[in-house]
Amino acid sequence: MRWICDCSTHDIIAADLGPTDTAIFYIPWHSTTPPTTTMASAPAGSELFENYAQDYTTISASIKQKVEQAIPSQSGEQRKATIRAVEREAEEADEIVGQMEIEILNLPQSTRTRLQPRLRNYKSELDKLKRDLKRASTQGPSAADREELLGQSGGVGASGDLDASTMDQRARLLTGTDRLAESSRRLQDSHRIALETESLGVNILGTLRDQREQIVTARNTLADADSYIDKASKTLKGMARR
Repeated sequence: MRWICDCSTHDIIAADLGPTDTAIFYIPWHSTTPPTTTMASAPAGSELFENYAQDYTTISASIKQKVEQAIPSQSGEQRKATIRAVEREAEEADEIVGQMEIEILNLPQSTRTRLQPRLRNYKSELDKLKRDLKRASTQGPSAADREELLGQSGGVGASGDLDASTMDQRARLLTGTDRLAESSRRLQDSHRIALETESLGVNILGTLRDQREQIVTARNTLADADSYIDKASKTLKGMARR
């Protein structure tokens, strides 16, 4: 950077910053106060965590509305489609909670301590929503669905035109539907256990990292102490020779 001054007053009036940039300002020659630079403050470290929290709140509210209101009032394919949509939202909520767990490990200890209770509340709430979804999805066909499937709500079932063979086939179909719902519940349990295992692994990694930092600090302290002991030993030997 090259300074440009007024030869008559020796006052600095510009600074040549490069081939194309020149900053124009005035600094008296006798001034001893240098130009100051103002730095913008960085955003808080928990801003990303708050963004994840807002996304989770939106998704959890959608899951709760569907589980408590939409699914109980629906039947047939519409009900199945809603259950699948809620399952996808639950998976997305799981991913968001996992991201919050990872993000909280990168925050200062004071911020981490403040946010951990909120994270535990989110996880507890999500577990409850999953249990509610499981109950709603494993209740099997409603009475109206069974009547429609068996033909009891139409003229065929009411008039007794269905023979025993057809009734037996439809009964087996209902049994297969119940077994499919049970298999779906078991898959959801397996998925939940896998997510809990992943969360436990993240917590263990965070603990191991903290312990590693403590070990490194202790090792450095011991190295300094060993150096001081060597110096003291040499000093004592020198004094003994005298």
